[in-house]
Amino acid sequence: MRSGAISFRGFTWRPVGRKNPTIAGLDLHIEPGERVLLVGPSGSGKSTILHAAAGALGTTISGEATGDVSVDGRLGLVLQNPADAIVAERIGRDVAFGPENLGLPRDEIWRRVDAALAAVRLDYPRDHLTSALSGGEQQRLVLAGVLATEPDVVLLDEPTSMLDAVAAERARDAVLAAVGDRTLVVVEHRFEPWLDHVDRVVALDPGGVVGFDGSVAEFLASGGRPRLWMPGAPPPTPIEIPAEFVSPAVVPEAVDASDVVLTTRMIRGTRRHRALSGFTARLAPGTTTAITGPSGAGKSTALLAMTGLVRVSGGTVTPDRTRMRSRELAREVGWVPQNPELGFLTTSVREEVERTASVLGVEVEADELLALVGLERFAPSHPYRLSGGEQRRLAMISALAHRPGFVALDEPTVGQDRDTWAVVTGWYTAAARAGAVVALATHDPDAPRDVEIAVGEAVTAT
Repeated sequence: MRSGAISFRGFTWRPVGRKNPTIAGLDLHIEPGERVLLVGPSGSGKSTILHAAAGALGTTISGEATGDVSVDGRLGLVLQNPADAIVAERIGRDVAFGPENLGLPRDEIWRRVDAALAAVRLDYPRDHLTSALSGGEQQRLVLAGVLATEPDVVLLDEPTSMLDAVAAERARDAVLAAVGDRTLVVVEHRFEPWLDHVDRVVALDPGGVVGFDGSVAEFLASGGRPRLWMPGAPPPTPIEIPAEFVSPAVVPEAVDASDVVLTTRMIRGTRRHRALSGFTARLAPGTTTAITGPSGAGKSTALLAMTGLVRVSGGTVTPDRTRMRSRELAREVGWVPQNPELGFLTTSVREEVERTASVLGVEVEADELLALVGLERFAPSHPYRLSGGEQRRLAMISALAHRPGFVALDEPTVGQDRDTWAVVTGWYTAAARAGAVVALATHDPDAPRDVEIAVGEAVTAT
């Protein structure tokens, strides 16, 4: 009998501290070899379903589950945050981790490692540091690790969300080639590139209930569901955020970066990794600047250099914030990282919004800010119990609640549906209109910007 079936029968999941369940009474059966696209608005429970299928609920997040979940065969899961799945210092060892745990012969392990790295186009030697990868490259690494195990069921949670268009297409094609006739479930917000390659679409509505389940043709004919990024639809208009929430508390000054180079020394060795080379930009108050380019080209590094969070090894950045005390730096700069959970410091969503502002002596109306980004019902919840898209919105208002003059955001629109995308883009464009310096690293072609600066091809070890 062929392996790869997935079944949910009356499945309900309610995280600790939540009044309402994330998933309510789910009945869903996926046949062996079926390719399913799972879509829905931010926070509708897409990732929860994948974690339940993988048996990860209750280990990563505490909660109460009822009903039954069964998976027939070996399973591979690519998490929404790739950093959570990286286990080794070097990329070769990381991809080898799964095959090693399957007890495969050494020659077969390394054959699979090399084949998987080539399939996702991660063109580094096996001993390249995992810590030297960009967010998009981390996504490809984790995907390679799953492909190397040759599972019966492949579950992908936003597998291309942080990749440029070319890398995303290559990653998708690598998945499809490797999956073959195995079962595939893909979660994506920007799902159009997958529509020609799946058999079925399951759309969740808020509250974790199935609002649509049918073929791709039926899904498109139905017009889709509210808040989804349907093919051909123009991006929504960013919402208006009142100036009182974004007007800089400190008058910002322009940021000038000239011929910036950032090189880091690899751990336990003399090799050096060049993360950014020859970057030049000028960020003016009242302007939104988008830093674009392929995965691994140094977009995040450029932002870090201009915020003063890393020291450059060549060129100049003015003003030089690397000499500021942390409190002074926090007052001037609002930094929203690519992995938002890395900055969470408290045990409740409300406290997280208040934390930085409180340390700086700034009073904020946390509940009002949470309402603006659709998170008010989660105020007493732990930040780690939010979905990926919800965590990004929380990280944004937590970093910007005290109204800094320099707003720096790394991939801020990842994991957002149409409505929450309009909130995120509305927030940073309002800050620019109020006079802030705004910079974002992004692969999102629709993200509003006044100026675009493209970073060149990805640089490698020297």
